[in-house]
Amino acid sequence: MMEFPTVPHLTRVCTLLLLILLMKSDIAVYSNSDYLIGLGSYDITGPAADVNMMGYANTEQVASGVHLRLRSRAFIVAEPHGNRVVFVNLDACMASQLVTIKVLERLKARYGDLYTENNVAISGIHTHAGPGGYLQYVIYIVTSLGFVRQSFDALVDGIEKSIVKAHENLRPGSIFVNKGELLDAGVNRSPSGYLNNPAAERSKYKYNVDKEMSLLKFVDAEWGPVGSFNWFATHGTSMSRTNSLISGDNKGAAARFMEDWFERKGSVKTDSVGFQDDSIPRRISNIIPSLGKNHHKLLEIASSFQSPSGSPATRTSSVARRVRGAISQVDKPRFVSAFCQSNCGDVSPNVLGAFCTDTGLPCDFNHSTCGGKNELCYGRGPGYPDEFESTRIIGERQFRKAVDLFNEASEQIKGKVEFRHTYIDFSKLDVTLSKEGASEVVKTCPAAMGFSFAAGTTDGPGAFDFKQGDAKGNPFWNLVRDLLKTPNKEQIDCQSPKPILLDTGEMKLPYDWAPSILPIQILRIGQFVILSVPGEFTTMAGRRLRDAVMAVLSGKKDFGSNVHVVLAGLTNTYSQYVTTYEEYQVQRYEGASTLYGPHTLSAYIQEFKKLAKALISDQLVEPGPQPPDLLNQQISLLTPVVVDGTPIGVNFGDVIANVPKNATFKKGDKVTVTFWSACPRNDLMTEGTFALVEFLRGKDTWVPAYDDDDFSLRFIWSRPSKLSLRSKATLEWRIPLDATPGVYRLKHFGAAKSLLGSIRHFTGSSSAFVVT
Repeated sequence: MMEFPTVPHLTRVCTLLLLILLMKSDIAVYSNSDYLIGLGSYDITGPAADVNMMGYANTEQVASGVHLRLRSRAFIVAEPHGNRVVFVNLDACMASQLVTIKVLERLKARYGDLYTENNVAISGIHTHAGPGGYLQYVIYIVTSLGFVRQSFDALVDGIEKSIVKAHENLRPGSIFVNKGELLDAGVNRSPSGYLNNPAAERSKYKYNVDKEMSLLKFVDAEWGPVGSFNWFATHGTSMSRTNSLISGDNKGAAARFMEDWFERKGSVKTDSVGFQDDSIPRRISNIIPSLGKNHHKLLEIASSFQSPSGSPATRTSSVARRVRGAISQVDKPRFVSAFCQSNCGDVSPNVLGAFCTDTGLPCDFNHSTCGGKNELCYGRGPGYPDEFESTRIIGERQFRKAVDLFNEASEQIKGKVEFRHTYIDFSKLDVTLSKEGASEVVKTCPAAMGFSFAAGTTDGPGAFDFKQGDAKGNPFWNLVRDLLKTPNKEQIDCQSPKPILLDTGEMKLPYDWAPSILPIQILRIGQFVILSVPGEFTTMAGRRLRDAVMAVLSGKKDFGSNVHVVLAGLTNTYSQYVTTYEEYQVQRYEGASTLYGPHTLSAYIQEFKKLAKALISDQLVEPGPQPPDLLNQQISLLTPVVVDGTPIGVNFGDVIANVPKNATFKKGDKVTVTFWSACPRNDLMTEGTFALVEFLRGKDTWVPAYDDDDFSLRFIWSRPSKLSLRSKATLEWRIPLDATPGVYRLKHFGAAKSLLGSIRHFTGSSSAFVVT
């Protein structure tokens, strides 16, 4: 008797046919390509031990493991026979002038004049959970004990490789833009400063932070969507100043979520047992249905895999086993998603507000203090008191908004690819101010940091008796300051009302403490314009700069009236904060960290308007004075790894604390295993992993399921004391709610240094266990 298809079967068939039609439709739409587009990504995680983290300037915040790997993500857009631009987004605190210089040198050696300082932008997401020591100016590497070559090399290598990948992936494609509001991922952490801006100006805006996310969707003419980059302002401070695990914070998490979402969304093929050909068990509902419901059978299988002794491994072992290495596609570009930073200067992801840790009451509004002390005032994220949960929530909110914008992007980018770039000496720039028909010439100042800088922020308070909103200073700290450098009257007057704590722009020993020469840059892709700024602009400062450039460009040349202008913060180098003139008068943290005096923002607006006018008039701009290359002057006090050791009779990779015998865990449970290990600085495991969760497929095949680039798995490294030769690696896996039931084990990769200096790679595994 003939069997008729069931309703569910017909539904699946119809869905498949619809997908095929949509794919064909996409190809038809996307084949109208105006550009060559290419995207690339590479690991920049760096040293996961012993190195001070960049951002909070907390000497006790030293890396000791990995929460999420850090990546460099790049896109290239080129006219088929004309200009091209490169934008690189780093899971790092900020860009570095020295890193930028060395990347450009490598690109010149490889490609000649194809990629230069003029058309390459390198931007940081502002995570405060990455290794420091990669900037060249003294003030930014004091807490990292000077220059850290491993941090620097990891960035330079990774940025270069991400650009090379993007270059090699260049193919005909199209770009779409979309914008939308994200309301719950940032609050103003200096509202008293914002309120000092003119009421008439504030009335033009609904919120005291920018809530708009702008997204570019990159579509390959043959393959369809291959990536997206978005810009949204919120600090990378969901992870606190006491966190010691390397992490991309909320933006790094959002990027990981979106790249995994797209790969999962695009996986439709399965093998004969329903196993998707991307080989990631967590992405399927059931791998071995006949065993998934048989708990006793699973326990029997797991018991046959007891923890072996640690064993030698090769350098490439962890690279070969990493999850996303296992799913790489040879012929199709990998999807790359970047969550870029914007004018985040006064924007905190700790959206519940700032509270006193002793009383639980809100902090003082004007000074962010508790009983006169700033140390007790902390912002609370949405997952309070769990900083990892806050990171996940803020990351997920950005991810979900980006997915909405990505799916609905319909405005196609059309027009020229252009760029303008120049260097400006911000320590002595004449700035013309116009007001009520009259003009006045003022000057910027050599860099200096105010007293409120040392107070920190509600995201990471400072110490001693400093507080935000201090426009007077303190005689005792003036004496301490004068031991380093006493500012002269001209500098004091120029920086007023900032009381100078560190006169960094005039401190030159052992080399420059702060930058004077800064790059500014405009990248244009059709009607989409990126303003590359080397600092953290506050909300209103960013609005003023965008509006000033928009006024120059809108309706001019071939721009039309629909111009999209975004601010890319912390780009090409770093020079701390930029506030409005009015916010500067309040001297909260952001104003005290505005290096070049009260007219810094006006200087930026003046010079960016010059670049914009040059762009619309097809005029070239002078390159300006070159910034210094201080690589050969760098000092490093970080001690090298001498030797690693274990107790007698113990191998590297041996398990110290295993899972319980015949262990069964439920989704949401935490699995913890500890191994004898060695210093992670011996091998950074670039494009590899220190930690791995493996899933048993069939009877004896272990496949990678999660690694240290997954939010659910943490690699935590420790040693009993700084001088100890012995160390441990603890792997913590919080079993995701969508994990596939079955048999799992945890695996650790490491590298040990011998007394003679040779590096020996090793691996170790836990006993197997069951997840139901």
